[in-house]
Amino acid sequence: MIRRTTDVSLAALAAYDAIIDVRSPSEFAEDHLPGAINLPVLDDAQRAEVGTEYVQGSKFLARRHGAALVARNIAAHLEGALADCGGGFRPLVHCWRGGQRSAAMATVMDQVGWPVTVLDGGHRTWRRAVVDRLHDRPLGLNLILLDGPTGCGKTALLGELTARGVQTLDLEGLANHRGSLFGALPGGQPSQKLFESRLFTAIEALDATRPVVVEAESSKIGRLVLPKSIWEAMRAAPAIVVTAPLERRIDHVLTDYADIGADPAALDYALTRLPRHHAKATVDGWRALAAAGDLRPLARALIEDHYDPAYARGNRMAGATASDARDLDRIVALIAGFAGQAALRLGPDGG
Repeated sequence: MIRRTTDVSLAALAAYDAIIDVRSPSEFAEDHLPGAINLPVLDDAQRAEVGTEYVQGSKFLARRHGAALVARNIAAHLEGALADCGGGFRPLVHCWRGGQRSAAMATVMDQVGWPVTVLDGGHRTWRRAVVDRLHDRPLGLNLILLDGPTGCGKTALLGELTARGVQTLDLEGLANHRGSLFGALPGGQPSQKLFESRLFTAIEALDATRPVVVEAESSKIGRLVLPKSIWEAMRAAPAIVVTAPLERRIDHVLTDYADIGADPAALDYALTRLPRHHAKATVDGWRALAAAGDLRPLARALIEDHYDPAYARGNRMAGATASDARDLDRIVALIAGFAGQAALRLGPDGG
């Protein structure tokens, strides 16, 4: 018997041995459920081929041709990715709308004897849950921003807090971008939909009764936009402001951005995309430093003349006392004892 469900909670999804997305590879790449595997019943070229035949030729021949392709592809999956699955294998199967593609796979699985479940509404059911959680209602988490100027080590500090057992939400990691003009990472960014699916999964795994530390960001990370509920919660959240001496900040920048520093063409291209309020002569000077491989003076100039003025214009925690980002014990203690202050002001003297 083929079971049906609309429950896409993380607990419900975890009960299945596999989440099988039978859509085409391009559909899967754009967005998919957490942990899903892609076993397409029609690949991208086959979908286009059958669709063209259906519209421009015979609908009957298109359906027959499509059915033959689906049968061959399902057979290949049974003999390939699913070959080692035993009789108790419990899959959740879905396509885009819970229609013919998932029905075909589920019918064969049911005949094999596997207790298969189909996601009613298909991927659209998942997408509706994501939109509801991230756009249509308040986030419901007690966020604390980790704020501070470029190079003070916020990203590394977030990782250290995670290792200490503090709840964190790594927006830059989920977006695969360091959140600046020079922040592109190998592999590129996910689609907006996949980014939101990753956010949904990360947020649903958090304990809403405990604080969640998140690095302060603008409303966009690279080309990805933060969903409404997260952005509104961040704008209302208190902040821990950290900083570091200039020379240490330069060290962090040179380490964190070593990949782009080692790619003269990528570095030069990024410099040409700086905001237009910088004088051409200034940007040309920075480009000359980059071309000569003089990365330390370039990092210093960018911090002093680009990033710090931009940070000051944002007025984030204006007047807050500076803190050494390495004072991890104190930061953890402040998070644990957080009581809703507008800002946690950390100074070298502990004040």
